[in-house]
Amino acid sequence: MDLVIPGFYFWCLYFTIRIGGTIPDDNPYKYPGKIHSSTGIGVVLPGYQIFTSYQGSYDA
Repeated sequence: MDLVIPGFYFWCLYFTIRIGGTIPDDNPYKYPGKIHSSTGIGVVLPGYQIFTSYQGSYDA
């Protein structure tokens, strides 16, 4: 979601649904992002608006 590409994201353990958005590409370097919860929903809207069910810190 922090790629800020508009879309709908749902994840639950090993099951994911993505409508729009994109999967990070490891070229030319490995993408450092991390999902901080095993289950959640996220919506990314145009204009850098991100709404997610995760309420913890993204700094860890």
